Amino acid sequence: MSEHAYSDAEKAAVYRAIAERRDMRHFIGGEVAPDVLQRLLLAAHQAPSVGLMQPWRFIRIRSLALRRAIHHLVEEERLRTAQALNERADDFMALKVQGVLECAELLVVALADGREQHVFGRRTLPEMDIASLSCAVQNLWLAARAEGLGMGWVSLFDPERLSALLGIPAGGKPLAVLCLGPVAQFYPEPMLVLEGWAQERPLDELVFNDTWGATL
Repeated sequence: MSEHAYSDAEKAAVYRAIAERRDMRHFIGGEVAPDVLQRLLLAAHQAPSVGLMQPWRFIRIRSLALRRAIHHLVEEERLRTAQALNERADDFMALKVQGVLECAELLVVALADGREQHVFGRRTLPEMDIASLSCAVQNLWLAARAEGLGMGWVSLFDPERLSALLGIPAGGKPLAVLCLGPVAQFYPEPMLVLEGWAQERPLDELVFNDTWGATL
């Protein structure tokens, strides 16, 4: 065992948060205490980022009018997605895909403008700005679970229209609408599994040795 390892109880708590994190869609209103929200945002901000570029920007949506406008954008994209799914359209429309109007807090996470100046780690992989932002969202997600709060990542929206709505400058790009707040309960499994939309693949199908597709 490494001398830097946490205690057994601390390790169990970390792995529990990872295992019980869920992409939540059902919220019960309520509120997120200011000190808790600050802790969650700080956890997100402590995420790793390529070249320490910290590309994430968080917009807390406090206006009810803006919340309703975002909900409208999500619903429009939900219909377009259903059309693109063809024979699975009806199944998709039966899914609850967002909790924008019901959650206690609504956050939009966007990539900052001016990212082209960050070359370190991005010369051949410019999409590492997205990877860095995703790490921040995952930090927030795990911290929220530890605090007993649900969070859902909504990606059904037109980024250009959401940018215009929120005044995001040219070069910036919203990637996540995060619904955050109290929930009645956490799903025992991912919601899409419970709804029969998809099945998770086992880890051993996704781990290769030396070359793509090579397994033990």
